[in-house]
Amino acid sequence: MSPYYGPDESSYDIQLERNFLAGDVIVGIGYGVQLALYVGSALFLWKQRRDSRQCIFLLAYMTCMLLIESLFVAVQARTVQFIYVDNRNYPGGPWAFFLATQSAAVNVIFYATLFLLTFLSDLLVLWRCWVIWSASGRNSVAWAVIAFPALVILASFAMGTLWTLESSQPNLSMYSAGPWAYGTAYYTLSLGANIVLTILIIARLMFYRRRFIANFPAQLAHHYVSIATVIVESASLYSVFALLFLITYALKNPMDQVWLGVASSCQQIANILIIYRLAAGSAWQKDTLKTINFTIKDFTIKSGSNQRYTLPPMDGSVSAPLAAKDPTPEPKDGLTEIV
Repeated sequence: MSPYYGPDESSYDIQLERNFLAGDVIVGIGYGVQLALYVGSALFLWKQRRDSRQCIFLLAYMTCMLLIESLFVAVQARTVQFIYVDNRNYPGGPWAFFLATQSAAVNVIFYATLFLLTFLSDLLVLWRCWVIWSASGRNSVAWAVIAFPALVILASFAMGTLWTLESSQPNLSMYSAGPWAYGTAYYTLSLGANIVLTILIIARLMFYRRRFIANFPAQLAHHYVSIATVIVESASLYSVFALLFLITYALKNPMDQVWLGVASSCQQIANILIIYRLAAGSAWQKDTLKTINFTIKDFTIKSGSNQRYTLPPMDGSVSAPLAAKDPTPEPKDGLTEIV
């Protein structure tokens, strides 16, 4: 029988350490994808900075998020060195050292950056939900729709602050009883807000999709309400992996370290994909429905079609049936203009 050269630790701690390292690798891969997407989006936004103040704001937001993510990744790498190289012979093993040194600067920065990234990402999804719902022209409905998720996000901010402070106290960690309770409540609130916003965005986009497909040419409808649009705009990719992290974290399953890395990376990638679509002009804007009339007219002229397309009401009312008669109808004002 071959001798055992493994650590003198419990199988649970060994599995935690394995997943901790795996999570670091995943974070590094996600950071590389984020960096590539950032460069492409930043170039788009920089070229359009004189045409729109929104481009400047999005560029500043995206850069801020990249700087925080860079600090987060650097801290992750330093933590691995701190645990497995600098203090490898700590009594109880690397994981025991990690739990005993939560007040160290690298660990405090880890919790702070993770919290900031999550909160700022929640705000972006909240804003996108408002934009998509207000595209129909009914701002009061849009504000009413995001009121509850906004309150939940504010509650998650308070709970996340407590989680960050408690987890970085001496002799405590994110797995201690107090911080674990705060962390579970925090991620439940944050994820709950994201799931609600995701459902609201998907529901609204699917409503637009149904109206568009029924009234517009397939090529034009696909541009505005494709399945890819629904997935990217709703940031649903993050919600899926964040849910997996929350479940494993609440159950204190070692896999939570892997899902934390995946969820964090997917969250930042989802953010930049949304901003990239905004920079490229393919994302939903507050005035998207107002500008579609011109797109329809241009489409009709280029295709040489005599078909008349009417932009259907997006407030749930019934629109008039389409006609394919006189190609030069009387112009009307507003969103229901026939071109």
